[in-house]
Amino acid sequence: MAYKITDECSACGLCETECPNEAIAEGDEIYEIDPEKCTECSGHHDTQQCAEVCPVEACVPDPDNPA
Repeated sequence: MAYKITDECSACGLCETECPNEAIAEGDEIYEIDPEKCTECSGHHDTQQCAEVCPVEACVPDPDNPA
């Protein structure tokens, strides 16, 4: 399942630099995750790096984009 960034995003940018798939980019107001590129860091890390570094816990599983 891909991850998504909720409206709680503070637009700090920490998640973008941590994503090994370059699936995160700055949107109009908050950062966004491209579900086509998101692999939940599988093959790179044991945990989802965006969720690990997010200071406001805005990176969450996206039930609308299952694997």
